[in-house]
Amino acid sequence: MKKQAAHFSTERAAIMLSVQNWIDGRFTASSSKHTIEDFNPSTGQLICTVPDSDDSDVDMALSAAAAAQPEWARLPAIERAKVLRVIAQRVRDNIDTLARVISEEQGKILALARTEVTFTAAYFDYMAEWARRIEGEILESDRAGETIFLFRKPIGVVVGVLPWNFPFFLIARKAAPALVTGNTIVLKPSEETPHNAAKFCEILLEGDLPAGVINVIHGRGASTGSILCSSSRADMISFTGSRETGSAIMTSAASNITKVNLELGGKAPAIVMADADIQLAVKAIRTSRLINSGQVCNCVERVYVHSAIAANFVDALTRAMKATQFGNPLEDDAVEYGPLINETGYKKIDGIVRRAVEAGATITTGGKRGLGEGGYFYEPTVLAGCRQEMEIMHREIFGPVIPIVTFDDLDQAIAYSNDSEYGLSSSIYTRDLNVALKACQELRCGETYVNREHFEALQGFHAGWRKSGIGGADGKHGLYEFLQTHVVYLQRT
Repeated sequence: MKKQAAHFSTERAAIMLSVQNWIDGRFTASSSKHTIEDFNPSTGQLICTVPDSDDSDVDMALSAAAAAQPEWARLPAIERAKVLRVIAQRVRDNIDTLARVISEEQGKILALARTEVTFTAAYFDYMAEWARRIEGEILESDRAGETIFLFRKPIGVVVGVLPWNFPFFLIARKAAPALVTGNTIVLKPSEETPHNAAKFCEILLEGDLPAGVINVIHGRGASTGSILCSSSRADMISFTGSRETGSAIMTSAASNITKVNLELGGKAPAIVMADADIQLAVKAIRTSRLINSGQVCNCVERVYVHSAIAANFVDALTRAMKATQFGNPLEDDAVEYGPLINETGYKKIDGIVRRAVEAGATITTGGKRGLGEGGYFYEPTVLAGCRQEMEIMHREIFGPVIPIVTFDDLDQAIAYSNDSEYGLSSSIYTRDLNVALKACQELRCGETYVNREHFEALQGFHAGWRKSGIGGADGKHGLYEFLQTHVVYLQRT
């Protein structure tokens, strides 16, 4: 392995205004005549253009991955892990540059962008640690003289379709477990946030990663993504994004019986009991709603507060939200969140808030576009007096808006929480261990946080129930998503 760190120059950054695909170990021009423009959501300024890749580009990327996979799989896992560790270090060598790229095109504050970069490096390192821990089994046979072995083997070529909300970290979440288990991968970044993926490819330029092991191809989901996901050469598709797109990917994969791993939307409830520490609950819920402008799948999307403390809680949460500073994160380090990703996101949020008010909800703070007409900003918003049957309690908001419903007992709060087509995350605030345990036993979701904000650990298992997804990511169970079993029956003669 080469030991030198990768550093970006301003000269290279200027050249990268027109981004190319990364195929078979090099930047490659697309055969497509169509391009996509990447804009800064804070200012509307053009950042770069990327190709809307076509069938020929997709075929080239999948061919490169397929050609590289057998030799990559033959390497001992510990050798594959060394490559991941080198990538992790090069990511760390470029934290500030990468964070600015992420902040510029996605809109998150610089502190969160830096966290995303460092978490990405940590994720590559963490998955590298599994190289000596991938285990098969020896099973007891019913036959004399026979031994049954269960081997875990790579699936082959993985297609990773990335979201725009944590675009850099999701490179690691898809690629790191795929690579350490012996797969190769073709990544398609979101058309909303392609520039950070191009910067990641610059890191790969200076390494010894075998050509074809990681490929990055740009394009829209409806065009490039559809071609990738319907290809018979894809052995597994791992997607993070909306429920609607996840359903379309399943349809595309169906004819080839391609394995799908889907992390989709969420409508995370937060239950605040009468005995809760109100200040702790307000702080955690506010943090869980405003992180990345509320554009996180496991963000708090709805709050259920006990009627005995509802007035005090709503007042405290309203004051905390009202005090929040937001704006262009590259112009003001003091802001706590930045813009929404685009005008579509803004219009969706504005519409759902307006319809909630028409249905009887009361805005206690916010409720409109922020900072004039520049950028896609939305004020931190609290909606009191909501009812369970309202649209806003069921449809994913994906923005800095908190709707609140009151309840009288825990069974009612749990019933409200489970009344959703989603089942990703949840939380409860209480001093009573029995109450917390009851909620953990009865909430129908993949994650429950007790007296803390929503944010998963890399060694956990981030997996949703119902329409929040299929399979999961992180930890041992996330790693094994990228392996298939091979059972061998060995008879002694």
